[in-house]
Amino acid sequence: MRALPHCIGLALSGLATLAMAQGLPAERPQAVKERQPTQAVVLTVTGQIGRHNAPQQFLWSMAMLEALPQHSFTTMTPWASQALQFSGPLLRDVLQAVDARGQRLVARALNDYSVHIPLQDAQQHDMLVATRMNGQAMSVRQRGPLFVVYPFDSKPELKSSTYIERSIWQLRAIEVQ
Repeated sequence: MRALPHCIGLALSGLATLAMAQGLPAERPQAVKERQPTQAVVLTVTGQIGRHNAPQQFLWSMAMLEALPQHSFTTMTPWASQALQFSGPLLRDVLQAVDARGQRLVARALNDYSVHIPLQDAQQHDMLVATRMNGQAMSVRQRGPLFVVYPFDSKPELKSSTYIERSIWQLRAIEVQ
């Protein structure tokens, strides 16, 4: 009987090692376990998602978003006369964490303004759910606290009105359709 728990432990250890060897996390990051945020909710994800931490939705606090791998880029935007540095998790990481299964996103701002973003954009471009601009948390007045932004300077096609219009500041919700 004592050998069975040891075998199970070895099998689980082997799965974790296999996952890490393939570049996958051995388990989901602490930030995305199905639990309620302990701080204020800054983002609600609903719709076609496979993971929930509340009925029919996944609620994110700023701490949960900042616990995901962080990325940054500096880019010119139509909203500023100089390049701005944005940092935060990749949109695709946020969507992967909730097991998004749709084809498009409806992103909504605090004032209920909304944009449609093809899910494919999150896979093809290193879009951020920016939590910081120039190293500082963004207030609502500064287009925060969350801003979906494309790395406009990384590819010429991203400087078109199509992608500029898909960027949304004061993000509060994403519905996966």
